[in-house]
Amino acid sequence: MTIDERRIAEELRLMAGEATPVDPLAYATRTLARRRRRAWSVAGLTAVAVAATVVAAVVLPSPDTPGPDTAAGVAALPDNTPEQLQLVRKCMPQGGPVHSMDGNRRIAEHGAADDFRVLVESQDTGGTTALVGSDAGFVLCTPTDQKDMAERAVFTYWGFKPPGDLAGFSGDLQVDAYTSHTHSYTVGKQRIQKDDMYRVVTGRASDAVRRVEVDWADGRRTSARIANGFFIVRIIGKLVRDPEDPENEEATILDSPPVTVTAYGTDGKVLRQEKNVAFGPLGRGSD
Repeated sequence: MTIDERRIAEELRLMAGEATPVDPLAYATRTLARRRRRAWSVAGLTAVAVAATVVAAVVLPSPDTPGPDTAAGVAALPDNTPEQLQLVRKCMPQGGPVHSMDGNRRIAEHGAADDFRVLVESQDTGGTTALVGSDAGFVLCTPTDQKDMAERAVFTYWGFKPPGDLAGFSGDLQVDAYTSHTHSYTVGKQRIQKDDMYRVVTGRASDAVRRVEVDWADGRRTSARIANGFFIVRIIGKLVRDPEDPENEEATILDSPPVTVTAYGTDGKVLRQEKNVAFGPLGRGSD
């Protein structure tokens, strides 16, 4: 019998931590107000994008966006702390990644929750979105106190095809996702549902990278959080009117123009830049 010493050590740390005294892009956000009563996930549907006028980007220090960390390390999986293992399990209540359109349908070939590690997190005053990955691929996790409102753990292969290639990207930068993720919750005695939708960019970087910046093409430019050879950044999204439903004056479509992602090395040298990165769904290569 093969003994997984790392898994045993993680479980022991968890027990101690828990011890207590005894393409054209399709529509997804028009049904945002009733998103948890429908059978389709915003993150799991084909993603939405609306062409927007690109304005000159200005570097704006954002109080909600952490500054860059030190250089990323080699793209290998770190160990989870007991708290991180709890986070992974909370984000995968079915025991692992699920189908993009059915949160109760676990896809066993995408692995179990305990195969995943918290790689890097983007934190702000509204909460956090984490890149959670295994050797084969990753999911995004945006925790919420209301379990029935949590985003589904939709899996994407590293490199967008099975079996997944964690360290196989070329150059100093690999953008693995530009997508949306939603933090849903209720407020007040009436338990009114609120949905904070974020635009999220995440991926991998070489150990030569000191900073990753995203130009969001709407006047905002922010630095990503870097850790363990991975990066992630999120900003609050903006809803706009659906151009194909001119009679509806309500803003229902996420404004998500293409972005530019730039990796910098020592002394601010540009190591790699990805322009016109298109907004898209999670789950690439996992069907």
